[in-house]
Amino acid sequence: MIKELAYDIIKNKKRLSVNDDLSFFINCNLDELSFYSNEIRKYFRKNKISFCTIINGKGGGCSENCKFCAQSASNATDYSHFDFIETEKILEDCKKKDAYNIDWYSIVTAGKKLSGRNFEKALITYKKLSENCKIKLCASFGLLEYDDFIKLKKSGVRRCHANIETSRNYFPKICTSHTFDDKVKCIKAAQKAGLEVCSGGIIGMGETFNDRIDMALELKELDVDSIPLNILIPIKGTVLEDVEKLTEDEIIRTICVFRFINPEKEIRIAAGRSLIEDSGKRAFLSGADAAITGDMLTTLGTSLKSDIEMKKKIEKILL
Repeated sequence: MIKELAYDIIKNKKRLSVNDDLSFFINCNLDELSFYSNEIRKYFRKNKISFCTIINGKGGGCSENCKFCAQSASNATDYSHFDFIETEKILEDCKKKDAYNIDWYSIVTAGKKLSGRNFEKALITYKKLSENCKIKLCASFGLLEYDDFIKLKKSGVRRCHANIETSRNYFPKICTSHTFDDKVKCIKAAQKAGLEVCSGGIIGMGETFNDRIDMALELKELDVDSIPLNILIPIKGTVLEDVEKLTEDEIIRTICVFRFINPEKEIRIAAGRSLIEDSGKRAFLSGADAAITGDMLTTLGTSLKSDIEMKKKIEKILL
């Protein structure tokens, strides 16, 4: 069944939807699922691994109550609060990442929405980055609106990041200070402004596997360009600090499902890649074709240098 479905997706342009019974994904043979997920990746995404990297441009003190986030004021962490950092510091960091030929660079800020003086400072910063670096630019500034995205695009930004976090059904159990529809509205505003969209979520927050399938289907309907999958690393002081970590097999099965449902899109391994052996090698052989490199916002990531070496090796294997 998995083999037939994979080739139906590749050859006959079949696309899975909410009208299909997808429950077989939960218990089907994982080795077979991984193999054919990789076949779909080969056909639609070829053999290149795309890397992006981020800088924490404004941290801590967030008004939103997302249960997983160390930067939320609702969680009892000791994460420091700071305003938008200086343009020259960001430019210096961007130039260093650019030297590694990383594909994307994003400034990420805490808070419901970047606004006022901080937003104006961000526009100036992106203009500077676009004039001095070859790397493609992404912005992750919360629940922005259409006019904000137009300004960012004029400053050199090509992509917006706005995670939906989880399924529509499970979202209220993770956050109540804004809604799932607020996220969707933001994504559609960015698309209307002519920006690419990077949107995914976090797995391992207590959701069911069906919730993960539903998240993949929501992202398919939104037609986003890149789908980052974060694997929760529980942080002390957050509501989810005691959640049990996912097994590698659970992570790989989820990646496969996202590839089957979103065959043409980037499937990007984000936070938690360290939970997969060999810097995520198995993920890249199971349908993933992109990753975040360097440190995350609130957890340690991976070394750019080691990731570049890993990328060369895996791209040879992917052929």
